[in-house]
Amino acid sequence: MIVTYAEIDGFRNLSGVSFAPDPKYNIIVGANAQGKTNLLEAMWILSGCRSFRGSKEKDYVCLGGSRMSSAVKILDSVREQKISFEMTGGSNPQKLIQLNGVKQRGTRALFDVFKCIAFIPDDTEIIKGSPEKRRNFVDMAASQLNPVFVMHLNKNNAIMNQRNALLKNIPQYGGNADILEVWDRQASREGALISWMRNEYITKINGICGRLYKTVSGGTEELTLEYKSNVYKAEDFENPCGEAAYEQYYRKLRETAEYDIRTGSTHSGVNRDEIIIKINGVSARDYGSQGQIKSAALVMKLAQAEIYMKKSKDAPVVFLDDVMGELDENRQRFVFDMIKDMQVFVTTPNESALLPEIKGKILRVSGGTISEEA
Repeated sequence: MIVTYAEIDGFRNLSGVSFAPDPKYNIIVGANAQGKTNLLEAMWILSGCRSFRGSKEKDYVCLGGSRMSSAVKILDSVREQKISFEMTGGSNPQKLIQLNGVKQRGTRALFDVFKCIAFIPDDTEIIKGSPEKRRNFVDMAASQLNPVFVMHLNKNNAIMNQRNALLKNIPQYGGNADILEVWDRQASREGALISWMRNEYITKINGICGRLYKTVSGGTEELTLEYKSNVYKAEDFENPCGEAAYEQYYRKLRETAEYDIRTGSTHSGVNRDEIIIKINGVSARDYGSQGQIKSAALVMKLAQAEIYMKKSKDAPVVFLDDVMGELDENRQRFVFDMIKDMQVFVTTPNESALLPEIKGKILRVSGGTISEEA
């Protein structure tokens, strides 16, 4: 899969940007705060994923601007397709999302069409950040393999929002706690399915991460990932996800129902899962050095790309945002060897910091506009 054309206007500080990317390497060069990351983000949102910066949609429109637009043409193994995203500014923003000229109700359809993987400096939060950071990484990566996963995640989130709202109202209005049962029955099915999907993905990525990390560390260190469910034991996943799994999840929710009511939030289920990441048998989050944490995060993203490549006929598009300059020559070579069959967009303040053999189109960004060099 490659991006053949991009057109962006009014997205943050970008103005009148249009270019035809190189099918291999696109080197985006510029000083800080000129729009390099904005350029990647404007394309990234067309994948249907939330901003890799964690931005809210209202922030897409340039400060003081009235509208933004971002559009790409992508070529996969079957055909060329066009995705566009337009939004007005102000207190009541209006969105128009189109796929091949057909208006979409949301970004759900885009997720099946445009596959991207972004490497950003904040990726170290996957290792050293909160459990939510690790859950989000696994959920997004697993959803790229099976977009149905997104539906289950969204449905579970909606159920949890309703359940948590009810938990706050029961003490206030003297409601009956038994009313939770209707939400717990629904949550048990969605939660069980999410648990099995997470476990399946961690099983896939664990072996690849171990192999890649051993290469990065010169064979001296071992990286392992383990899915720690809040509801299930490891041996439970040896059986198919079915009625027994739903019932087990339901019982867990009922066990903590009284405590949930007292505190006003849900304390059981997939929202409490953890992914344990270890280097040489000890917690990378608690004891990993800065170099180990950076390498582990990098390897997890590379493993994500490899898994997707094995499943799909199309390689994902890769965005490298100011991460290569922090890597030594050996690690840069390792990364570029892994992504050599993918289209790459890499940002850097200085192209001389990249390997000399990385040749492609140079896009110089200044003040939200770009100029091209072959």
